[in-house]
Amino acid sequence: MEKENDNEILKNQDYSEDKESESVNETEEIAEPPIEEKLKDVQDKLLRALAETENQRRRFEKENREAFDYGGFNLAREMLSVLDNLQRAYQSIKNDESLKDNEDLNKFLKNIEIVEKDLITIFEKNDIKKINCLNEKFDPNSHQAMLEMEDENANPGTVLQEIQPGYFYKTRLLRPSFVAVAKKKDIKDNKKEENNNI
Repeated sequence: MEKENDNEILKNQDYSEDKESESVNETEEIAEPPIEEKLKDVQDKLLRALAETENQRRRFEKENREAFDYGGFNLAREMLSVLDNLQRAYQSIKNDESLKDNEDLNKFLKNIEIVEKDLITIFEKNDIKKINCLNEKFDPNSHQAMLEMEDENANPGTVLQEIQPGYFYKTRLLRPSFVAVAKKKDIKDNKKEENNNI
């Protein structure tokens, strides 16, 4: 008899524990969002992560391409100063009156010309191109105006003189051309000249 009572008490306890666990599970299910919302949230996070990865890949490819295409940009800019100095030295020696009749010096000048031509050839092989600007319309993207000159024969804004040549490295401006640009004659200057002629 006692055993039967003990068994009944145990059954009742098990039953009450099952009821409690069911009620706890029901409250947990109510607190958790439905599976569809969880899936949408996970899918959204996954799509964002994939998009970010794709953007990083594209940035990396672009940086690699630019590094490959324009990696020599700074070296090219530094080499321009070597060419400029070589040309200045050539002009300085050539225009010196005391050295004009020296035959050894003429041989030296020919060697400087050869080195200059070699440098220019190397520049052209590596897509470093000189900007042609004389008698062209002034372009602020590739020219830098150093002074304005009055010229009745030229249209205003036309490049009359190249002070220092400019260069492009592929499609990028390596150095602008320093130029003198034509301007219209001032009306005040015209009136002064007319008054002086009277």
